[in-house]
Amino acid sequence: MRHPFQAQPDLQITPIEKIRLPLKSRDELPPILAGLQWIWSHPTLKAEIFALLEAKILAGKQATGRTGMDLWQILVLGVVRLGLNADWDRMEDMANHHLLVRQMLGVPATPWGADDKVFGHQTLRDNVALLDDELLQQINARIAAAGREVFAKKAGAPVAALEIKVDSYVLETDVHFPTDLNLLWDAGRKCVDLLEGFRASGCALPGWRKAKDWRRQLKNLQRTTSQIVYRGGPNKEARVKSAVREYLAVGRALEVKVRASLMKLCDLSVETPRWEQLAYFHAMLAKHLGLVARRLLHGETIPAHEKVFSLFEPHTEWIQKGKQRPNVELGHKLLLATDQQQLIQDYAVLLGEAEVDQSIPVTDRLLGRYGAGSVASISFDKGFTRTADRELLSLYVPEVVMPKRGKKNAAETERESEKKFVALRKQHSAVESEINSLEHHGLNRCLDVGIKGYQRYVGYGVMSYNLHVIGRELLARQRARGDTLALAA
Repeated sequence: MRHPFQAQPDLQITPIEKIRLPLKSRDELPPILAGLQWIWSHPTLKAEIFALLEAKILAGKQATGRTGMDLWQILVLGVVRLGLNADWDRMEDMANHHLLVRQMLGVPATPWGADDKVFGHQTLRDNVALLDDELLQQINARIAAAGREVFAKKAGAPVAALEIKVDSYVLETDVHFPTDLNLLWDAGRKCVDLLEGFRASGCALPGWRKAKDWRRQLKNLQRTTSQIVYRGGPNKEARVKSAVREYLAVGRALEVKVRASLMKLCDLSVETPRWEQLAYFHAMLAKHLGLVARRLLHGETIPAHEKVFSLFEPHTEWIQKGKQRPNVELGHKLLLATDQQQLIQDYAVLLGEAEVDQSIPVTDRLLGRYGAGSVASISFDKGFTRTADRELLSLYVPEVVMPKRGKKNAAETERESEKKFVALRKQHSAVESEINSLEHHGLNRCLDVGIKGYQRYVGYGVMSYNLHVIGRELLARQRARGDTLALAA
């Protein structure tokens, strides 16, 4: 049984709208909490967000059983985690011992009373993961729309038309740099580890008494082979082939033993998920035995579609964006559309998609959300350039900045020399600072597992960034007024 929030707070609990936030702190936490306090005090946004959360998390659930974490607490913890780029150990400490965070969660400031709320490590992980990408997209769209009102010149005044800047960068997955040699080691060690787990749980699997020796032998050969392959020296080709053959011999012997154990586990009727996990890493072991032999013994060039860049995050892409450093990034491109107030109005994870195909979809989403005439200008860099797309966008957006790649004719040179085009082109570079800020809000390397975890991580990161921008503006206005009261007072 869950509640959206605590409807009748205890006398020991400070009402969220009356929480006093430090105005002179330079830490990232106060602006994020100010943004969350703004949601809580907003006349309509709070109700819309809770309606979305209830429809997703509480739908079909009976109002019985133990009380679970409130929906508001889930939202606060997910946002604070990304805003501070914190791991779960730090989040457990903050949720239980940080005064302002606990006040924002709607629980007593200290966790030491007899009935005071304490958040466990696994409880935090499980509850924050309840929100998915689709739900976070909907919440972020509402926050970005309502956030425009904060930057209006006067209260109640109409918001200015959007001046959009679109760009992308690579959000990395949490993987090591892949080579076929170390991926072969990854597959082998995981097979051994999983089989040791089966034996520890009571499964009778003969032949694995020396499992640690298999790991040690495979690791030593992987290290030795890698050093020979990626360094120079005399007779390198002969030494490489000798080391690779020895490495493959041990790998193949291990693959045969693992296959036999897989068949034995079928007869023992072990639980399916653990067996499927072992079968996956066995398949990866066999695959990389073949890839290593083809590349280093037979001199083949492995086609890109046959490569795997991580056994643990198989959705990872190998991305080269033409930069000098880093020249290769492992993850996915994250498309961002920011406005003149630095708010992220739209975002998308590009799974194998090219930037050049994104100008129409992102503009269509923005116009569909805000209506015709709501976008005054939209700018892209050269990676998005396509003449047909620019001409189509010009029918709906007054100013479209899409610089042409390569040599320009006289008409194109004249168009890109216009005063408005040049001004918007210069303003477009501001998106780079917004990307840098977003990376400091956790979206530099994704620490969650799987593609769903990756997309959820992005959604929380965008929400945290937008609330930081909104909260920063609200705190700045308070400082200007010399007001020390709560934001809603």
